[in-house]
Amino acid sequence: MADTRLNGIIRAWEAGKPAFTCFSKVEKLAAQEMTDAPYDGIVFEMEHNPYDVAVLGDALQYMLNRKKIAETGSVAPSVTPIARIPANGVEMNQFQAKQVLDRGVYGVITPHVATTAQAYNAVASCRYAKPTGAALYEPKGVRGDGPATAARYWGLSQPDYYAKADVWPLAPHGELLVGLMIESPEAIENLDDMLANVPGIGFCLIGEGDLSQALGYARQYEHPEVLGAMTKIVETCHKHKVVVGNPHTGAKNVERLLGEGYKFLMSAPSRSYGVVGQGRELAGY
Repeated sequence: MADTRLNGIIRAWEAGKPAFTCFSKVEKLAAQEMTDAPYDGIVFEMEHNPYDVAVLGDALQYMLNRKKIAETGSVAPSVTPIARIPANGVEMNQFQAKQVLDRGVYGVITPHVATTAQAYNAVASCRYAKPTGAALYEPKGVRGDGPATAARYWGLSQPDYYAKADVWPLAPHGELLVGLMIESPEAIENLDDMLANVPGIGFCLIGEGDLSQALGYARQYEHPEVLGAMTKIVETCHKHKVVVGNPHTGAKNVERLLGEGYKFLMSAPSRSYGVVGQGRELAGY
C-alpha cells in the first residue's frame, strides 16, 4: 500500500501539524457523515453516551469508503476513529479498552486520569503482552488476544496487525493512541510524574468542564484560575514533549490555542439550516 502510516492523527503530528478532531455519536449516520468531514480523526464519545460496542462496530463499518481506498491505494482511513471509554482512571479498567480496540478503533481516551498508576494502567490496557525482557516491555501489556475483527477492519493480516497494534510514540511504528483526560487539581499535581515515568502516552486532553468544576468556576473557561491550571498542563506536556489537546476549540480561541502549542484540537461540527434560515428571514420571522 502507498501509505504505511494508517493513523491520520499521528500522520499530522509527524508532519509537524496539529490534528483536528471532534466528538461523534456512536451511530451509523454520524459515522458516514464524518467519513467525508475535513478532520484528521473523530472520537466516538462513549463516556457520556451509551457504551455499546456492537453499535460501535457498525459505526466503524460505515466509515469505510471503498472508493477512497481504491483511489489512494491505501487502507488508511480518511478520518481516523478513536473512542473515549466510560471508565474513569481510578477504576483501573481494562476490559473497555480491550473491547473498543478489538472492534478496530485506533486509540482510546480514558477520562479522569489522576495518578501515575492510573496512567500506567491506561497504556498497559492498550498493549498486547510481550516476553519478559523484550524491547519496549514497559508498560507491561495486558490486552487480551482477539485481533480478528480489528485486523479485518484495518485491512491487514493478523501478523501485520500485531506488528502495528502498539502504542505511539513508545513504538514509533505503532498506530494506537493512548489519550489521558487531565481534569482535576490532583491530576495536574501528578502530571509531571506521569509523563516522566509512563512511556506510551500519546496525548493529554484537558477536561475543561470537570477541571473548572473542581476549581469552583463551572464552565468558566476564561476564568484566570482555570486558564492558569490549563497553562500548567500545557507547560508540563511541552516539557515532556507530549501532545496536549483541547476539547472546546472554536473561532474565538483557535488562534490562541495554536499559538500555545495545542496539537489535538476538538471542534464541534458546524450545522447550517441553509434555505430554512433564509426563508424564515424573508418571511419576517
